[in-house]
Amino acid sequence: MIFNRNILELARKYLYSEETLIFTGARQVGKTVILKTLKSDLEKKGEKTYFFNLEDPDYLKLLDESPKNLFKIVPFSNNIKTYVFIDEIQYLAKPTTFIKYIFDEHSSKIKLIVSGSSAFYLDKKFKDSLAGRKKIFDVRTLSFREFLYFKGQNKFLNLDFNKLSLIETDGLKMSFEEFVIYGGYPKVVLTEDTNEKIEILRELAYSYIKKDIYEAGIKQEDNFYRFFKILSMQVGNLVNSSELANGLGISKTAVDNYLYVMEKSFHISRVKPLFKNVRKELIKMPKIHFLDLGLRNFFANNFSQFEFRTDKGMFFENIIYKLLLDKYGKDEIKFWRTQDGKEIDFVLDEQKIAFEAKAKFRKNKFKIFKENYPEIKVNTIAFEDCWKILA
Repeated sequence: MIFNRNILELARKYLYSEETLIFTGARQVGKTVILKTLKSDLEKKGEKTYFFNLEDPDYLKLLDESPKNLFKIVPFSNNIKTYVFIDEIQYLAKPTTFIKYIFDEHSSKIKLIVSGSSAFYLDKKFKDSLAGRKKIFDVRTLSFREFLYFKGQNKFLNLDFNKLSLIETDGLKMSFEEFVIYGGYPKVVLTEDTNEKIEILRELAYSYIKKDIYEAGIKQEDNFYRFFKILSMQVGNLVNSSELANGLGISKTAVDNYLYVMEKSFHISRVKPLFKNVRKELIKMPKIHFLDLGLRNFFANNFSQFEFRTDKGMFFENIIYKLLLDKYGKDEIKFWRTQDGKEIDFVLDEQKIAFEAKAKFRKNKFKIFKENYPEIKVNTIAFEDCWKILA
């Protein structure tokens, strides 16, 4: 069964453009399924396609020797354009050279559509911007609306979340609780048994993330996992690398590297501060949020329902971040904080809106924020209806 995703609708608009389409994201978020779905779409329209994975050492060796060896792998015709799908493009020694060569020399007969995990690979190996030659799509774990679709709860998809009946609200609450506790990895979502969900998250943590550790060249695996667990209980806090290093007994350089790898493996996101008055507003340290709530809960070892949790504040803040991320995108989201600790959790400057967890709301900091940013409307959000952000 093919499960449609929002990113597919966007990607389909670029299938007939000249740019190479690059899908990036954490392992197991569904990049391969997206490639194969787009391949199927094109085949239904009579287009010629070819798919291969660079985890296959034979293909990798050939393309590392020369981009021209693509013609040894894929049968081409001068008269018919071929759509070539390549999974795990980051394993190439020089992916930039490969994409640039195919685009510059053969774009009339070859369209590349590729995927890549581990953005630290892509960052280090993509030596130039490939400006005008690529379109990048970030594939995240499922949004809440995608979660509902995957669960077969289509009746909720077209509803206005601000205008739900009591029965609809009760039904949505149960689904939302499952979503925020176990997260949005497709395999987790499609599994009904809660123990099996946790086992899948365990496999993600200790098998797939282990690949990220290995490929990033990190030698102290135990320290990395200890850091992952500590960070799961630092959600929404300012990230002070020196303090984290002292607490773990490792160097600040190691902490900065761990943060880099976690971010480039699409597990965490650093939220930057919004500032206008440099002297009074804290501008240097970011805050950390996990991109998948289930993975965060696995490392925090807490799968309790919201009302029984001891980490309600930080967990709720991460929930709001996930909802905002899926609606507005990463670059839109910032936070506001003064030197003396007054803070607004999330500010979307371009949208002229801000969000504050209701349990933390204080009129005093609201007043100071409004003095600095009178044009931005502050919304207080409670867990019971926070999905209304998506309305």
